[in-house]
Amino acid sequence: MNGKGAEVRWHRAIRAILLTTLIVLVIPAAVLVVDGLMDNVEKSDVAIVLGSKVMPDGAPSARLRARLDRAAELYQQGIVKHVIASGGIGQEGYSEARVMADYLTMQKAVAREAIILDETGNDTQATARNSAALMADRGMRSAVIVTQYFHITRSRLALRQAGIEEISSAHARLFEIRDIYSLAREIIALPVYLFRFNQGRPNLQWPAPLP
Repeated sequence: MNGKGAEVRWHRAIRAILLTTLIVLVIPAAVLVVDGLMDNVEKSDVAIVLGSKVMPDGAPSARLRARLDRAAELYQQGIVKHVIASGGIGQEGYSEARVMADYLTMQKAVAREAIILDETGNDTQATARNSAALMADRGMRSAVIVTQYFHITRSRLALRQAGIEEISSAHARLFEIRDIYSLAREIIALPVYLFRFNQGRPNLQWPAPLP
């Protein structure tokens, strides 16, 4: 009898663990994935491309190329007239913003005068804050976020907090196995961001940007 009771308790514990995992990880992951993949692109003043890793030879990484390719597509389709290339100085010593601008100009035929540089977009919050200022200076009101799908939700929140209200999104068309880690990272960090966002704290400290 005692053995049977222990087995029942063990099964209940396993079910509780599985249910907790479902609630804490699987459901939030599904929400982030759906939100990121369901593009709602609208004609806008500018596309905001969030920076990512630059390779040691100065070329944009696969993630960064995917973001730039999507932004160039929006530009060529006439959905946006300008592109904000936002990124700081990476570990390799390159200005992500300038690497992005060079790629857009030389590889994707985006007019140089259509590209706006933000060389201090060191993280999502900085990109949002800087982009809002750049847009205000130019009388721009609407923007399309261009980044990886798992990054869309947080990026949108950052832009809203920075004062940009007309926001749509377009995810980079690249999927990698390491997206699992990136998605888990977003799930863990996003509740903190949401709390600080609701508390109106402008200077959010976030983990180091993903490559």
